[in-house]
Amino acid sequence: MVTAGEARTQAPSLDGREHDAWRIAASVADPEVPVLTIEDLGVLRAVEVDGGVVRVDITPTYSGCPAMDAIRDDVILALTAAGYAEVDVRLVLSPAWTTDWMSDAGKRKLTEYGIAPPSGRAAVSTGPIRLALSVRCPRCGSLDTREVSHFGSTSCKALFECRACLEPFDHFKVH
Repeated sequence: MVTAGEARTQAPSLDGREHDAWRIAASVADPEVPVLTIEDLGVLRAVEVDGGVVRVDITPTYSGCPAMDAIRDDVILALTAAGYAEVDVRLVLSPAWTTDWMSDAGKRKLTEYGIAPPSGRAAVSTGPIRLALSVRCPRCGSLDTREVSHFGSTSCKALFECRACLEPFDHFKVH
């Protein structure tokens, strides 16, 4: 089985079939933010090839995420198109997804696409609540921004406005 961490650090030493299956699944685009792959987003958690069956584990960005059905279907389509006869995509809810799983490349792609990436690390324990003091505008780089709505184009994003360039933009919330 190939897991997210192994795919990034040990890819050359992996079983060839699992590495290929990971590469194919990892190329699937997120349907809500198409410049990101499910690997960039950290949704792709594991790929295992057992005989003629490919098992893929994905974790939603939040419980009830409507994009998971489309992601599942796209992973199945990509792997069957590549010649894998049987594909089983499992939805894994624990541990819960966190923005810490997003790749640095994914965060750069968000900025280039006009969405402010999450900043900081997700809270992993109880205690004081961290406050975001500002969100950098992905267009002009200004920190003079304000939250317009806690919910943006999707539930995992908030709508912000830059006071410097006056442009609205989505901010991917820290989870």
